[in-house]
Amino acid sequence: MPSDRIEAGTITLRSDKGDEIEGYHAFPLEAEPHGGVVVIHHMPGYDWSTKEIARRFASRGYSAVVPNLFYRYAPGASSGDAAAAARAAGGVPDAQCIEDVGGAVKFLRSQKGANGKVGVIGYCSGGRQTYLCACNLDVDAAVVCYGGGIVATPDQLTPERPVAVIDMTKDLRCPMLGLFGAEDASPSPEHVARMEAELQRHHKTYEFHTYENAGHAFFWVERPSYREEAAREGWQRIWEFFGKHLAS
Repeated sequence: MPSDRIEAGTITLRSDKGDEIEGYHAFPLEAEPHGGVVVIHHMPGYDWSTKEIARRFASRGYSAVVPNLFYRYAPGASSGDAAAAARAAGGVPDAQCIEDVGGAVKFLRSQKGANGKVGVIGYCSGGRQTYLCACNLDVDAAVVCYGGGIVATPDQLTPERPVAVIDMTKDLRCPMLGLFGAEDASPSPEHVARMEAELQRHHKTYEFHTYENAGHAFFWVERPSYREEAAREGWQRIWEFFGKHLAS
């Protein structure tokens, strides 16, 4: 049952490499065993909207943490300035993202009342990073929300992102839920079809849903891209998916 008693605030997380970064933790104030969720922020950064998502998970009985993947680039800066600094540096290296999310996963599993199961969810660039982490970390479920850049051509690879995430599909370690907009350009419907073909080729457990009349960032209430019907149905899919895979 959803809880109306939660606690939330800024914390310090330690990555798998031992680096200290900022994070945001929201959790239910109840003793029942609960699953954990790592929320990977979108390209605009570690912002109010992403923290609100963490609080939403806490209100449904999950312990949720948002690692600030841009923290190293501008400690103490606004989310927008930190995002700009990260982009100027070439973006968050994939190896560093895996280390930071890996630390967040360990943090959640160490919390009082944790049942040991942790899922990952991400939006926009965070959707790509969710796919990345699901192929490189031991997590129990992954939700990719319109993750762009998963399918990449050789000329799009960089020292920070040396391997196309789609090519890691064979190593996917958990069930995956994908939520996409039919009018999105990144990922395009063609890229979503490519992801699905790879998941099928490697016999992975997944479910994809594409919403008509919706494009990129249809979950984002504060933007014109918000689509109420797609977002409402998408959240219901998320609750059902995590309810199945993160339950005690």
